[in-house]
Amino acid sequence: MAVEPRHAEPGTDVLIRKVDSHLATLRVGLHGPELELAERLARCLREMVVSTAQASAADRGQVRVAVHYFVLRRESRGRLLSMRSLAVAERVVAKVARQLGRVDLLSELRLEGSALDDELTVGDALLR
Repeated sequence: MAVEPRHAEPGTDVLIRKVDSHLATLRVGLHGPELELAERLARCLREMVVSTAQASAADRGQVRVAVHYFVLRRESRGRLLSMRSLAVAERVVAKVARQLGRVDLLSELRLEGSALDDELTVGDALLR
């Protein structure tokens, strides 16, 4: 059996596992549009993690913030992520994607570039 060498950065696997684990938890309780939004966010986050594995520390840091914002559920009540939290997470993910020049990922999300909250910085989003 041939083994292919792995080229992922050490933090890449950890972030992807966090996203996948959180999505698995959400699949238990969410249905319909909420679950679809969570799955779209997870796809975008995975893509950003992989595409920034060799990028600057600043770019990787922005992606890490977006992943943590999605996973930590600061606005959640109880064990499920509220729809409001998913919408805020969506804005954070879209803003990071736009800052990284990955506007192709915006089509994955419901938001368009003009609908983004430009006054919300990624760092401020974590403080909310």
